[in-house]
Amino acid sequence: MKKRLLNNNAKITKVSMKEYGFLCKNTKGISLGYQCLEESTFDRLEQFILENRGDKGVAEPLEFMTLSSKRGIGKVISAKNYVGVVAMKDGTQIEILPKLYSRNDESSEAQTKSVFIQMLRSIKGIPYKQFSTTSLQAEKNNLLDIFIRMFIEETRTLVKRGLKLDYQERKGNESFYKGKLQVSEHIKYNASHKERFYIAYDEYSINRPENRLIKMTIELLLRFSRSTANQKDLYSLLAVFDNIEISGQLEQDWARISTDRSMKDYQTILEWCRLFLSGQSFTPFKGEDLACALLFPMEKVFERYVAEIIKKMIVHPYVQIKTQDRTHRLFDSPQRFQLKPDIVVRGPSGVVVLDTKWKLLSTTPDYDISQSDMYQAYVYSKKYNATKVYLLYPWTPQLSMIKQPIIYDSGDGVEVSVSFLDLSLGKSCVDVLAIEIQNIVLGND
Repeated sequence: MKKRLLNNNAKITKVSMKEYGFLCKNTKGISLGYQCLEESTFDRLEQFILENRGDKGVAEPLEFMTLSSKRGIGKVISAKNYVGVVAMKDGTQIEILPKLYSRNDESSEAQTKSVFIQMLRSIKGIPYKQFSTTSLQAEKNNLLDIFIRMFIEETRTLVKRGLKLDYQERKGNESFYKGKLQVSEHIKYNASHKERFYIAYDEYSINRPENRLIKMTIELLLRFSRSTANQKDLYSLLAVFDNIEISGQLEQDWARISTDRSMKDYQTILEWCRLFLSGQSFTPFKGEDLACALLFPMEKVFERYVAEIIKKMIVHPYVQIKTQDRTHRLFDSPQRFQLKPDIVVRGPSGVVVLDTKWKLLSTTPDYDISQSDMYQAYVYSKKYNATKVYLLYPWTPQLSMIKQPIIYDSGDGVEVSVSFLDLSLGKSCVDVLAIEIQNIVLGND
């Protein structure tokens, strides 16, 4: 039986907000910059948050959304560090965008989506290919429809190359004989039918597990996509898969997919299928009123984005770059408390450690840098015998008031530099930093 994922008669309501924004169910909050939801939708979203509280492997609400109360407004839901889209069964689509800035002001919605998509390219598990932001129509579509468009384009490419066929085992009572006679079934059904044979045989068929998973994903996306262009293209693709069954046993079909070289064309599209069919991104959110949740913790997105750029820019035979390095523990005897700096760059003349922080700093004397971040940087410097440690934060316009480099020197050989990355500049935001790091580890003046 198919699970109903979306009420087909539901009125689609799209709400777009940014990290640290607020949702309420009282229209009084609109004048304060809050996004207003229907009361029933707000209650369902509240239940969704509560259902994901404290489960093993699931983010705590403090990392995703928090529930609180504001005087004169009532209950409010605030978005935290997770960005992406939550689609409810009543038709509400809540889009949460990262808080990004351009050189003059907070980035527009279209700019933010464009930058965020570029950042997602560096993340394993997000099957992104070279789609232009123009073809994705970031200014018109929400993130869910953008992801669906990526899936459509990838599926189209696969269809043009041709769907793969494979031998599938068939069993049945046939009027012809081939394959292997199933003796017990043959005796049971054909004692008085000498003209028939109960046989098992292989048939070269398009109805293979990979194609079944793709068809199931197409039907799933038709249920909660409200982009006219996307729906039209999904229906066209569905016609191509007309003679293919829907996957009735997901786990078995995933276990049966082929990973040999002949199935290379399927690799990206199956990653998309896994993403949509599992209803998750990095975290397995759940909920009875949930149709789809594609949510990404921005600290991980930022970390992996920076790491990917550093790896591409520092290409030298004597330089080694590792992410989430596990070389050292805080204590050696007994070995306890694993250290995992985000990026470690090693060269013949030194080691540089980089730790990314998805936090917005200020122009206060301590720049709102937490003590724990500095303690961590100090430990990294000592344990890795690092020449330098960098703490990397996203840039905001108010930080342009800071004219001097921010460098902390402990007096005992530890130097921590605080750097800001303007994500609106794309990969070039790390250019100068990458050159500086390479010079340090190679001993260049």
